Amino acid sequence: QEQLDESGGGLVQAGGSLRLSCKASRRAFTYEMAWFRQAPGKEREFVASITRSGRNRFYIPDVEGRFTISRDIDNFMVALQMNSLKPEDTAVYYCAGRSESRGLRDQFYDYWGQGTQVTVSS
Repeated sequence: QEQLDESGGGLVQAGGSLRLSCKASRRAFTYEMAWFRQAPGKEREFVASITRSGRNRFYIPDVEGRFTISRDIDNFMVALQMNSLKPEDTAVYYCAGRSESRGLRDQFYDYWGQGTQVTVSS
């Protein structure tokens, strides 16, 4: 029943890589797709997003240069390639979508996945 279905999380050592994938229903594959993450005891935070054309990508400074978000229009999928992982990246990662870019980059997302756990050990 999930309209957004994440996969690819796991346990890796610091410096390693993971690739997260999000398979979306047609309806949930919205104008702007994003990845959020939430670490224990912390609020959910925006990580990266990509707009419909795939030409506009946004990253928080903490992951810029290490993470890459991509969008596969034909297959209704969005991916997050994570390289040079750090223990601070440990969190549950969520795929999300919103129908338009409105307000702040992390606001007004309509669709959410269940999340996938990423754990980075030192």
